[in-house]
Amino acid sequence: MTKKFELLNEETAYNGFFSLKKFTVKHTLYKGGWSNTITRELFHRGNCVAVLLYDPDRDEVVIIEQFRIGALQMPKPEQAWLLEIVAGAIEPGETAEGVAYRESVEEAGCEIQQLIKINDFFTSPGGTSELLSLYCGKVDTTHVGGLHGLEHEDEDISVQTMKFDDVYQLLLDGKIISAIPIIAIQWLKINRQDLRNQWQK
Repeated sequence: MTKKFELLNEETAYNGFFSLKKFTVKHTLYKGGWSNTITRELFHRGNCVAVLLYDPDRDEVVIIEQFRIGALQMPKPEQAWLLEIVAGAIEPGETAEGVAYRESVEEAGCEIQQLIKINDFFTSPGGTSELLSLYCGKVDTTHVGGLHGLEHEDEDISVQTMKFDDVYQLLLDGKIISAIPIIAIQWLKINRQDLRNQWQK
């Protein structure tokens, strides 16, 4: 199979805080030939960065909690506040690494000492173009906590540090339901000892 597609039409259906694009395409099929013409809407927000902040000496993870519009459908009002890790959009002229450093200060009051790349992945490629770059950042959690976020962006973020075992238990108990922190915490579960050997003083 030769993988090809033809973009027949593209239009912007909505342009606000995020944008919605409408594409008309057709593509080659595994069985040969071409698909029917299909129309799909695509949620567009640009590419983003997330960073798991970890203190290898104290074996602690920085967890943030904030209100999320996407969780309004949850049965209880308090479930619209999600446990997450630091993340943010890549603005024009920024690098992914630069966003990791910036957002860690803005959202959690943390200065990253070392930064390693975990992976790039699409968050939900069936309907959004967002490509996320995921990192792990070495931090000192001794004085981390409190309320953070940029007021002019209406951010209201509660920051806490937790022992890794406690964070992992929250994941197992279904208390962390956002995909990005789930992926990051599972990565740390696999790589934690090697990371501690590499980063500990």
